[in-house]
Amino acid sequence: MGVLTDRRALALVCGLGLLAQASPARTDEVIGRPGDGGVITVRPATQHDSRQGLGRFVGISGANSGARTLSLNRIVIPPGAKARAHRHRNYETAIYLLQGTVETRYGAGLRQRVVNRAGDFIFIPADLPHQPVNLSATEPAIAIVTRSDPNEQESVELLDDDGQPLPAHHQHGPAHP
Repeated sequence: MGVLTDRRALALVCGLGLLAQASPARTDEVIGRPGDGGVITVRPATQHDSRQGLGRFVGISGANSGARTLSLNRIVIPPGAKARAHRHRNYETAIYLLQGTVETRYGAGLRQRVVNRAGDFIFIPADLPHQPVNLSATEPAIAIVTRSDPNEQESVELLDDDGQPLPAHHQHGPAHP
């Protein structure tokens, strides 16, 4: 096999781009029927924007599985990015950090800090102001997040940089689905 020239590499990349554009968009797949007493499987294919400003893949929620007391999502924090400061009113959060190093600012004024790395389990009590920050400039941080709220975006309250609630007209943002 010959050397890959710049021209051949460009043609290959452009061709892959065309293939990607021509491919139909994948949609989330739910196997099973909520409410029938059976197992539900969710295969998320679409990343949604959260109110916190992060990408999330909705795993289990009240809407897609009939869950009544929890949600489970995969969250992606891009390199160097941070979530909007927020809290989850009346709901607890448990996180397993799959990849990356994340600093979480939390508490009054977001003045306390903890740094977590891949493999850490993290618990955030209900109503605790917090803001995760990806410490890597080159790699995304990826986490599995569960909450004791089947409609987890509904309990999100956005906060300013001091951990105080934003006015009501700033509380709305992407929350689909």
